[in-house]
Amino acid sequence: MPAPENLGDNYFVARAVYSENFFQEENERKEKVPKTLRYRLAKECSCSSKRILGILKSVFPVLDWLPKYKLKQWLLGDIISGLSTGLVAILQGLAFSLLAEVPPAYGLYSAFFPILPYFFLGTSNHLAVGPLTITSVMIGSLILSVAPDEHFPLASNTTDFSNVTGVDVAARDAQRVIIASSVTVLAGIIQLALGVLQVGFIVQYLSAPLVGGFTTAAAFHAFVSQLKNILRVPTQSYMGVLSMIYTLIDIFRNIQQTNIVDFIAGLICIVVCTIVKEINSRFKDKIKVPIPIEIIVVIVATEISYGANLEKIYNANIIKSIPTGFLSPVPPDVNLFSQLGASTFSIAIVGYALAVSVAKVFGTKHGYPIDGNQEFIAFGISNIFAGCFSNFLAGGGLSRSALQESTGGKTQVAGLLTAVIVMIAILAVGKLLEPLQKSVLAAIVIVNLKGLFWQVFDVPVLWRQNKVDFLIWIVTCIASIVLGLDFGILGGVCFELLTVVFRAQFPFSTGLGNVPNTDIYKNLKRYKNLVEPKGLKIFKFSSPLFFGSVEYFKERLIHVVGFDPVRVFNKRTKALKKIQSLIKKGQLRATKEGVITDGSVANEGFEDEGESQEEEVPDVPTKEVEIQVDWNSELPIKIQVPKVTIHSLVFDFSAVSFMDIVGVRSFKMVVRQFQRIGINVYVAAYEDHIVKKLEKCDFFDENLKKDMFYLTIHDAVVHTRTQTMHEDEQDPIFEQISLMQESNIHLEEVQVHVEELEHQNRDHVGFSN
Repeated sequence: MPAPENLGDNYFVARAVYSENFFQEENERKEKVPKTLRYRLAKECSCSSKRILGILKSVFPVLDWLPKYKLKQWLLGDIISGLSTGLVAILQGLAFSLLAEVPPAYGLYSAFFPILPYFFLGTSNHLAVGPLTITSVMIGSLILSVAPDEHFPLASNTTDFSNVTGVDVAARDAQRVIIASSVTVLAGIIQLALGVLQVGFIVQYLSAPLVGGFTTAAAFHAFVSQLKNILRVPTQSYMGVLSMIYTLIDIFRNIQQTNIVDFIAGLICIVVCTIVKEINSRFKDKIKVPIPIEIIVVIVATEISYGANLEKIYNANIIKSIPTGFLSPVPPDVNLFSQLGASTFSIAIVGYALAVSVAKVFGTKHGYPIDGNQEFIAFGISNIFAGCFSNFLAGGGLSRSALQESTGGKTQVAGLLTAVIVMIAILAVGKLLEPLQKSVLAAIVIVNLKGLFWQVFDVPVLWRQNKVDFLIWIVTCIASIVLGLDFGILGGVCFELLTVVFRAQFPFSTGLGNVPNTDIYKNLKRYKNLVEPKGLKIFKFSSPLFFGSVEYFKERLIHVVGFDPVRVFNKRTKALKKIQSLIKKGQLRATKEGVITDGSVANEGFEDEGESQEEEVPDVPTKEVEIQVDWNSELPIKIQVPKVTIHSLVFDFSAVSFMDIVGVRSFKMVVRQFQRIGINVYVAAYEDHIVKKLEKCDFFDENLKKDMFYLTIHDAVVHTRTQTMHEDEQDPIFEQISLMQESNIHLEEVQVHVEELEHQNRDHVGFSN
């Protein structure tokens, strides 16, 4: 073994071998004094100016950062950032309204109202609040399932609906706006409730692979929904399983009805925006402010559409109407809550999770914390407020937030200025965008999906790094495409939790060996120079020991030690019955040396080693006469009993984080099974709460004591070595067996062997590394 390069790499330790009892004798445990209910109430209900100010700052974070605002250093950056982000928010609001299946004007409202409450309640300084691609697609899918075009026929008269000439667009859009705003309010209520209940941890179940697969699937849904706007082909409204596939089939079936003007406008916008965005990305270090290509494209496309009168001449699909000013607040339709509840819960969680993940990226970059529970409250109130003004759900978009941060934004003052820019569009500029073709907005949406589509390249990386995460990504993506986004994310979460259960139920386990001349124990299968202590097995189980993992624990233990203790015990019990029978017949004699034969014993055939495992033989009370049998030596008759080559077994519990009552009972049974065939069992490297749990579950008794628990594996190994050396100086280890007193042999021929092990003196261990 090569020596370390310098003495500073060595350490030497000489200390006592610590069992649980010995350690407790030498180290006094801290007594935890439980706080009384009166003390807790007094502490929680105490009132001081400092406490009140702290509560106000936690509820309204603006009170914390606004007084510290550095006017000269931050204001200019916030103004530039607010202007840039505001222009993009206008376009994204219009574009995402197509995803949400509501008129474009409501996209502008959704880019304005949620910003105002978040300014006071949010904990992120850089999050740009507004509509999200993913949640807009989810809301649009939900709206199409509840209010498809087929529910709004345009009849030739008010009484006969058999003569349908089209879709009543006004009635359809009005109902869809009500549904979108009701979903937004209900999602806000859900988010607010979860924030008040302090359950922000719930989003931790949405892992990065799950979110990646889900958002990629959502990008496919968004692409298909906008493809029909670019081509302007008629399609039916599909819902449920394979709805995206059916929509694609409709698009290609009716592709001959494509409006060429809309298609060309959309295609040109996609190409131009993609090229310029690539330039922005490649030369971001040289270009201080990214080229606002979406704004340029929208202005040019609007001028061309207006100047060439594309709607009248070529029947182009334009926005047509953007009302000037704000709408009066409208209460949600509470009658829809029961119908929309399950899907809305998914939308609320996804919207929050995406926003918080973006907020944490910038919080980590700039060194400030993000309070997950306060973000739940902030988005909950923002969406309730916005929903009452006919908005659809808001969150924190990555592209807008990145733009806000990269253009110099320092605080939510930039967000407030973004709202001002959007307000100007609502009050004055919006009318100018009425000639804009919807295919241009659809093209902007598709271009912005690039980042989501590019997540497909994460799949090979996941395959190399972690096969389970790879499966989570694939299953979530496929489920979201096939089943729809709401059921897809539910299926993804269920599969993800199933993988956690599977890994906990079938964890890594192995036998350990010692690195020579150290106290280090590693996996025997991984390293060549490891030494397995003679007569000793060390078993490591890397999982909680609970009802779901106990059977696998037993299977892996039998595999590592090389035999089944129940089978060994049953074989020995049957062998004893055979020996007893032969002694009664006079063919065997019990002497001082053990059991010997007179040579007349015939091979009567015993159970073969390959027979199936027997049920455990129940103990039968007998009057005992003890003799010595060495089960690992050749027996005087041809009886096949499995040989046991170990005298001790050490359990490494360093990775056992908890045990339930089933785990405790099963472990107690396993320990007894090994002890009754003469194997000493020890537990090492455990946590204190494991011993406490064992005490509560009545694990310890006359045979199972705390002396079998050692602080480290090496403590247990040194103890077994000392114990073995002590026993080797005496008679060999023999199995004590019981015979019926009614046997025909004379008692004087029986050597009664009762061996009491004297109390083990405290051992000392020294090791070097």
